[in-house]
Amino acid sequence: MSLWQKHAIFEKNSLILLIGIVVVVAVGGLVEAVPLFYLKSTIEKVEGMRPKTPLELAGFNIYVREGCYNCHSQQIRTLRDEVERYGHYSLAAESMYDHPFQWGSKRTGPDLARVGGKYSDLWHRDHLRDPKSVVPGSVMPPYGFLEQRELDFSRIADDMRVLRVAGVPYTDEMIQRAVGDVTIQATLDDPDIDGFLARYPKAIARNFSDRPGRITEADALIAYLQHLGTHVDFKLYDNKANIR
Repeated sequence: MSLWQKHAIFEKNSLILLIGIVVVVAVGGLVEAVPLFYLKSTIEKVEGMRPKTPLELAGFNIYVREGCYNCHSQQIRTLRDEVERYGHYSLAAESMYDHPFQWGSKRTGPDLARVGGKYSDLWHRDHLRDPKSVVPGSVMPPYGFLEQRELDFSRIADDMRVLRVAGVPYTDEMIQRAVGDVTIQATLDDPDIDGFLARYPKAIARNFSDRPGRITEADALIAYLQHLGTHVDFKLYDNKANIR
């Protein structure tokens, strides 16, 4: 019996073809799934990662609410052109505390995985007010209304409790001090700045607003953007590794 005749058995008998498909898919699934049962974690251990501060978390919630992920991804692939444009390729650990994660599937605007510290707070504020004022070719709509809205962070501790159930390591102290920590980070009005930095190492604490005494949604969003890509010391990693 020729190879063609053997293949014809599958083409002429739908039941045999169906059984063959099930067997192939089952074998492929087992090959991919079984190794995961022997791994304690599928995420590499990376020094420097920490949960978002309450202010950054409030900014993350606004980022998701406004659908920023529809145009901006937070996933730098290992391709050479991506690394040269955006920086070190994304590590899985960088998204371990994101619920939902913000990898994205398309880019209308640039990837934001390394945007933290790249621009000043004033640049981000101008960009939100009028994107074309800083990026002439931008198609991003204006978000100036965010700096007109006072940030409601009265329930931020509840958000942190929910995230702790999902695995984010917020401590009881972090949750109890959540509301106060928003004020500390956004205004520096509280003397417990050292305690705040002990809870959230390398957090950026400063007045994000051009109107002292106010905490707006724009302040929270800017705080969130300014922390992206700043937790990990990428000098510990080889930029040329795994780049195709």
